[in-house]
Amino acid sequence: MNRRSFIAYSAAFPFICQLPLNWKIGDGNDKVSEFAKSLKPLNRILETEGYYVWGTSPIYEKDGKVHVFYSRWPEKYGMGGWIHKSEIAHAIADKPEGPFTHQGTIFAPRGGDHWDATTCHNPHIQEIDGKYYLFYMGNSNRRTNTKRIGLAVSDSLNGPWKRPDGPLLEAGSEGSWDDHCTTNPSFVKHPDGRCFLYYKSWNTYEYENYTDPKIRGNRKYGLAIADHPEGPYKKYEGNPIIDYSGRGNNIQAEDGFVWHENGKFRMLIRDMGIYNHQYGLYLESEDGIHFSEDPQIAYFETDYYFKQPPKPGHLSKYGRFERPQILFEDGKPEYLFLASQGGEYMTSSSFVFKIDS
Repeated sequence: MNRRSFIAYSAAFPFICQLPLNWKIGDGNDKVSEFAKSLKPLNRILETEGYYVWGTSPIYEKDGKVHVFYSRWPEKYGMGGWIHKSEIAHAIADKPEGPFTHQGTIFAPRGGDHWDATTCHNPHIQEIDGKYYLFYMGNSNRRTNTKRIGLAVSDSLNGPWKRPDGPLLEAGSEGSWDDHCTTNPSFVKHPDGRCFLYYKSWNTYEYENYTDPKIRGNRKYGLAIADHPEGPYKKYEGNPIIDYSGRGNNIQAEDGFVWHENGKFRMLIRDMGIYNHQYGLYLESEDGIHFSEDPQIAYFETDYYFKQPPKPGHLSKYGRFERPQILFEDGKPEYLFLASQGGEYMTSSSFVFKIDS
């Protein structure tokens, strides 16, 4: 579908909120979280000609402007370009729904023997005690088995950024549940002062020996704890803290985002089989370690909120949201940013929801 056709289609089918056939928000169904009920769909942002855009992490500057750090890579590499051509870019807007002005590339793959030689992806921005911490994933061989979490630090959202010489969190020893990689970081400052770093991983043997080529291991979530955002981090002995493999059918989850609000830790994570492969999940925890065993729905698929053109053949993830990240105002969730395929250029971009209190 070319741009002219997309614009014509969008004019005929504007964004509308519509209920899925089997769920009714507000009918007392305990599968739908209060978080899901609070979401108001707004619009796509960061639609960029010639690029896929993915994983947008937002933060307010002290002057009220919104800064976002996001992954992008050239369209010519397709969706799979994230693993070997992604860079982390920076944009600014006066309001969360945009429009955003691209400021430049923060980190690009730097080649050579560097741990982030071939991709820079999954940014996660945090402001802690007056400093800015940009967690991200890099790899060194264009493959998943060298994915590692790193941490860049700056006194300003506009940089300069101190780029790490090595990973912040290494994979586990051979044979462990997390011996393949560390990726998809989410950071929370615990009320007691400790630093909680949540990360995704899986086992190499499971990754390489599944008989179904579409199944690559079973994604789980672990926790690493430190006294300072820059570490050193020690992995929690009871890891993994999120493990759905025992439910059968290779049920798993990824893209965890964790925050602390009103005395509870709260997690958004992408569903990979609890309900389906389109929803987001919502979990709660008293201690940031033991999360609810029966997740609720955090958000639905794209068709629940707005109409899109028919699925094009080159977008296999079309119709679902991924990589949840939240924009906070005075510690309260205000906007939800998600990645989704499609948009004006039929690549991918971010989508913004208002979170009504």
